[in-house]
Amino acid sequence: MKICVYGAASPTIDAEFFSKTEMLGEKMALRGHSLVFGGGACGLMGAVAKGVKNKNGSILGVIPKFFDEHEIEVVCNFCDKLIKPQTMRERKQIMEDNSDAFIVTPGGIGTFEEFFEILTLKQLCRHNKPIAIFNINGYYDEIIVALKKAVEKNFVRNECLSLFKVFDDADILLDYIEAPVTDIKSVKELKNG
Repeated sequence: MKICVYGAASPTIDAEFFSKTEMLGEKMALRGHSLVFGGGACGLMGAVAKGVKNKNGSILGVIPKFFDEHEIEVVCNFCDKLIKPQTMRERKQIMEDNSDAFIVTPGGIGTFEEFFEILTLKQLCRHNKPIAIFNINGYYDEIIVALKKAVEKNFVRNECLSLFKVFDDADILLDYIEAPVTDIKSVKELKNG
């Protein structure tokens, strides 16, 4: 299975985030999965890639050309394949098209945006791929609360909360990713409007 992992590019976060994300990458490779990711060498992107590489897994990196040209991020130099599209939109499309499932590790606004875009596309029945949040140290607790508040206030349908799952254990997360996919509901059951 080709698993897309979203996550932080920052190299200055707490070490426990790095170790747990690297371990996730190792477990993915040991289970025979390959990695699709944003192509960065630093932060949790670099950590998951390092973990996959440690266990001889396959890696596809996708990083916009301007990131390299303007030294926005250090590019991971051990990807089996590295694609350099022109734009961020192209990057996300390539990652989505080349993935069978999505894991969201802790990150900043870019990671939040990736999560909400892939969740929105699932809500609109544009894909039916598993989405899992790796909630290391409760990092995403407040976002989950915000989503539940949106449901309570009728901005989001309750069924949307079933379109992703939240985990703090990498093995249980991967069990979920590997499980047979249940049929997706119709757009009318998932979206108001």
